[in-house]
Amino acid sequence: MITVSNVSLNFSGEPLFKEVNVKFTEGNCYGVIGANGAGKSTFLKILSGELDSTTGDVSIKPGTRMSVLKQDHFAYDDFTVLDTIIQGNPRLYQIMQEKDEIYSHDPFTEEDGNRAAELEAEFAEMDGWNADTEASQLLEGLGLNSAEVLYRPLRTLQDSEKVKVLLAQALFGHPDILLLDEPTNHLDVDAIHWLEDFLLDFEGTVIVVSHDRHFLNNVCTHIVDIDYGKVQIYVGNYEFWYESSQMVQRMIRDQNRKNEEKIKELQNFIQRFSANKSKSRQATSRKKLIEKLTVEELPASSRRYPWVGFTMDREAGKDILEVKGISKTIDGVKVLSDVSFIVRKGDKIGFISENELAMTTLFQILMGEMEPDEGTFKWGVSTSQSYFPKDNSEFFNGHTENMLDWLAPYSKDTLESTLRGFLGRMLFSGNDVYKPVNVLSGGEKVRMMLSRMMLFGSNVLVIDQPTNHLDLESITAVNNGVADFKGNVLLATHDHEFMNTIANRIIELREDGVLDKECTYDEFLEFRSQYQKRA
Repeated sequence: MITVSNVSLNFSGEPLFKEVNVKFTEGNCYGVIGANGAGKSTFLKILSGELDSTTGDVSIKPGTRMSVLKQDHFAYDDFTVLDTIIQGNPRLYQIMQEKDEIYSHDPFTEEDGNRAAELEAEFAEMDGWNADTEASQLLEGLGLNSAEVLYRPLRTLQDSEKVKVLLAQALFGHPDILLLDEPTNHLDVDAIHWLEDFLLDFEGTVIVVSHDRHFLNNVCTHIVDIDYGKVQIYVGNYEFWYESSQMVQRMIRDQNRKNEEKIKELQNFIQRFSANKSKSRQATSRKKLIEKLTVEELPASSRRYPWVGFTMDREAGKDILEVKGISKTIDGVKVLSDVSFIVRKGDKIGFISENELAMTTLFQILMGEMEPDEGTFKWGVSTSQSYFPKDNSEFFNGHTENMLDWLAPYSKDTLESTLRGFLGRMLFSGNDVYKPVNVLSGGEKVRMMLSRMMLFGSNVLVIDQPTNHLDLESITAVNNGVADFKGNVLLATHDHEFMNTIANRIIELREDGVLDKECTYDEFLEFRSQYQKRA
């Protein structure tokens, strides 16, 4: 158990948290959410002891071992992968180092023998003899070949592989508490599924920061909401938190309804979530907690969501896009190989690939920013495209105009009042609109790019990784906006929920062409699993 008592934190005299009093108990998984800058990662640092709070204290049950997902990918470059993972349990690694040092003594004294015996006993008690096996199993679960990487220096691995090793380090040695800050970043879908299963079976306490709503929905029993300097814990996963908070907000705004009607609707909502099928111990626990929930315990968040909506100036005809035999090699690596497909009216296609560069390259070719080595493509004459590039730096680097002036060339109505109103819906208000665009944060630049897209009135959206740099509120708004769009969508995203709720067709870009199926993302993953077994 972790008990947080009267914790406050001030930065430059301004409070980030005020009088936080919460408890984290065994067997539960807590998802920490909040707008960018709310202090999610900072809160985890306070819990881990890496950062001191201004007031209050954090107490942990004696004898409890906490493990933290490290963020520095270079800190362990001089260690082997195996040693890096075992350092997830510092005491076990210390014993192993001391044992090796003692056994190297010449002569080996009686005192050495006594100390070695003590260490061997503690080593066995900590299951040290199975450390190599556990490390290998963690790596295999996360999609790395342990036989190839276990004894290599960490510096020889790619960044995406280092991320998996550091995650294995955090999970190693059966810790009592896990603190995980964005653990799904750079993980492929199979590794994320394995991590979900690991956490669902984990018997200790998990506290996780993540922008992946699908992940939070699958693993969390509670949501920790950081909002306006307060930290509050609610029962349920992210979906339950979001829907209940939106419902409470609507009811607060609607004062004409009788309280009894409000309570009845909320109770029906709680019962609907409680009836969901359970697939794990923690899911069962969550169901029981929700069943006991009272209306007063539902969240009333003050979180603000941008407005995202796409409209078409004209509807596209029957012909949308035809791609024939496109191939492309970049820096000696063939990223696209004989890619062929036809986009039909109404298709919202999600693109996936083991090589992320493949989707970006395909989109750049389709938008005329790059030429294919082989093959052709043809857009329908009635189509118009809006493109959200993965890298938006060319739109902002070196640009000193303010937001209003930056947006004006894309708008049919250039009145300042119109542009201010539009930016206001994207959460830019007051004097914010006069900021030079080259100083905007990553999330602000994404919201500006989305504003630009919405003004085009196109009937085809080409979207490459739209959720990067966004907080959960903005991700949800973009998700809803694209899902409601009546035209065609070509989409690449790491966000499982985004892909699953928007795409009605999935195309996997493979080394030997494409795997194309009309279905949801979840259905495609099941289909691909069976396809690979047959192959």
